[in-house]
Amino acid sequence: MPLTDIIFPNMNISIKRIYDPQEAEDGDRVLVDRIWPRGISKEKASWNEWAKEAAPSTELRRWFAHDPAKWDGFRKKYFEELDRNKEAVSHLSQLARKGKVTLLYAARDTEHNEAGALKDYLLQHASS
Repeated sequence: MPLTDIIFPNMNISIKRIYDPQEAEDGDRVLVDRIWPRGISKEKASWNEWAKEAAPSTELRRWFAHDPAKWDGFRKKYFEELDRNKEAVSHLSQLARKGKVTLLYAARDTEHNEAGALKDYLLQHASS
């Protein structure tokens, strides 16, 4: 059992690239990018919700530019944005308490992306 399941039994969140195949165990699929993913048509979009408001600001996204050297700074700044975005955070937390949620992202980097940072933020703030 993953550690997050022990600490936060009411939050079942995973992350996945939007380009990966949809699976039944994904639960609610929520796109957390601010811009539409390249190569995905509206007809082939396989998510339940597009939570643009939970994505990093355009300014932060451009500053980060998926540079792993900026990862710690990105997370700090993104968490500050999320602290000011209670409505979007609350909505995603409620979804994750109701059932499985998969946060979707388009970035190529599977380690340094907004969905991973958002998952960490939601799990850290699960009790608030």
